[in-house]
Amino acid sequence: MGTIKQEVKISGRGIHSGLPVNVVIKPSDKSGIFFRRVDMVGTDLIPVTWDNVGETKMRNTTVGQVNSAHVQTVEHLMAGLFLAGVDSAIIEIDGKETPILDGSALEFYNALVGAGVEKSQMKKIVVKHPVVVKAGDVRKMLPWGMRIKLWIMNKITGNKGNGYVALEPNDGKSLEIVATLIYKEKIIGNQTYEYVFDGSDKSVDVFVRDIARARTFGKYSEWEYLKARGMGRGADETNVIALNDAGDGTINELIWKDEFVRHKIIDALGDMFTAGGMVCGKLTSFKGSHALNNLVLKKLFSDKANYDII
Repeated sequence: MGTIKQEVKISGRGIHSGLPVNVVIKPSDKSGIFFRRVDMVGTDLIPVTWDNVGETKMRNTTVGQVNSAHVQTVEHLMAGLFLAGVDSAIIEIDGKETPILDGSALEFYNALVGAGVEKSQMKKIVVKHPVVVKAGDVRKMLPWGMRIKLWIMNKITGNKGNGYVALEPNDGKSLEIVATLIYKEKIIGNQTYEYVFDGSDKSVDVFVRDIARARTFGKYSEWEYLKARGMGRGADETNVIALNDAGDGTINELIWKDEFVRHKIIDALGDMFTAGGMVCGKLTSFKGSHALNNLVLKKLFSDKANYDII
């Protein structure tokens, strides 16, 4: 098990709630990543696992159940933990959502590495048989009210709802991610990015240099819709790439022209880490989402013939 050598304290505000929140990441000899809601009395530890992911709303990954103790938007922190080699930690949080910080994974990663990490061999989940999930599979699982909201959002964003996520075997020693975005907005258009993590220092360095700073993104025209529905209330130009309403430019400056799809790599890494270790296989995300990332893990673990654990 890999854990940090000393506590890490991080403060900020939630991108959806807009509320201030404080996080203390503590060393642990207990296998796994767990949250503890210190603002709620008598709650149990919340495992950050694929089978404890609640409502994703297509915009974030939530662990725990939304009608009880839960934590929203864990994916960027989880990506930072994964790349830092931390698979054992207790995370105390005094709110329902992790801080968005600058909208990327870099500040989480830097804080963890700055505290020092006692690394050890991480558990590997080796994909043995291909599994695929499609956007239609997610829609079928939603109540009618959510289906209507999703249809409205797809109309706003121009998303045709034909995305999919697939996991298939590879060399059994690495996690390969190929992510593709297709947006009607000219500033995004069609973008594809590939990243391979094999546990080496080189693959970590590539992540830090080329991916970790990539920020989440959205259009101004979406923000009012989201804020009216309790999402995106903490979003601003300091933590979100803000697309203009014409879709041909951004209000704030891009780090890379394809920063949008690079951020999807962060999301995928964080979501895959809810498997409880390093998924070894090839992940293909075509217009993917947090919901699809979680669903592909559910399908993977639904049959023991699909994977080996090392």
